[in-house]
Amino acid sequence: RNFFINNKKSLLVILIFLVVCLISYFTYSKYKENYRLKISDKYNSIIVEYNNDNKEKIKNSLIELISKNDPTYSPLSLFFIIDNKLITEKAKINEFFDSIIQDVSLDKEIKNLIIYKKALYNADTSQEIELLEILKPITNSDSIWKAQSLYLIAEYFYSKDEKQKSKEFFNQILTIPNKNQEILQETQKRLNRDL
Repeated sequence: RNFFINNKKSLLVILIFLVVCLISYFTYSKYKENYRLKISDKYNSIIVEYNNDNKEKIKNSLIELISKNDPTYSPLSLFFIIDNKLITEKAKINEFFDSIIQDVSLDKEIKNLIIYKKALYNADTSQEIELLEILKPITNSDSIWKAQSLYLIAEYFYSKDEKQKSKEFFNQILTIPNKNQEILQETQKRLNRDL
């Protein structure tokens, strides 16, 4: 009892501090939730409004959403731009990919998926070194996207008629534990039939 009486002011300050911290935490959580809902609503309204007459407006709105660095709606905005060919300049699209990969707080495997999608987007026009560099974070890891990435590289070399390199990457797929069964079947088909 004496402890509480002697330290009444200190205890009161600590109690007030804890209450303020709790209120701040819940206020911030609510703010973040409202912010995400606002971004979600904006994305959905942009997609609903899309038609051939307002492509420029839609494109600018989606670019604005990409810049919000939201883990869900920034990538979705970029994919909508790509799918609907709202921007056709590869350099600009690659800038958006890089921005999302570097600046958005993403789960590791979601980030790897976006890296893989960047590689897919660039595969037809990339040089060998560029494609390998894009996929390096995945191929040098134990990502769930490693088999798909190696398959993409193997197919890239196969399309360039570099069968030995292609075979090396297909063989790497066979050594991955817990690989996607569909990729495994396609790899075995390619190796048995063509290589």
